[in-house]
Amino acid sequence: MPKGLGVEEQVFGGEHHSGRVARPLWTAIKRGLLGRCPHCGEGKLFYAFTKSVDKCSVCGEELHHHRADDLPAYLVIVIVGHIVVGAFMGVEATSTLTLWQHALIWVPLTFGLAVALLQPVKGAVIGLQWALYMHGFSGEKDELEPHS
Repeated sequence: MPKGLGVEEQVFGGEHHSGRVARPLWTAIKRGLLGRCPHCGEGKLFYAFTKSVDKCSVCGEELHHHRADDLPAYLVIVIVGHIVVGAFMGVEATSTLTLWQHALIWVPLTFGLAVALLQPVKGAVIGLQWALYMHGFSGEKDELEPHS
């Protein structure tokens, strides 16, 4: 990047050219899926349903930097949609259920899957951001620059 423009190149992840130690990506995602700290795998990642802790109670890793925002919800919609629509099409092709019977099956299943998957998916996104040094997980200040 040109240096005269006042824009710095931001490098995500840890690689030999960035000078950062590579963090284990799949391990961090797995730990996040399990609701554990992506760094140590011991401390809890959430103190409420989708409220993440500010820092790990075991290793002290700061976790408040994450910006999971809406991505976990979008991923859950895609995952649940594929499961429910695929299952619906399979049942519809092999049975003759009425409309209300379909509603009794698919509406609770959709809500149940969405609720069951939201926290693990959010944990996985936090683990991904931690492993790739995204946002404040890089050790640098994570503030948005004012627009001019």
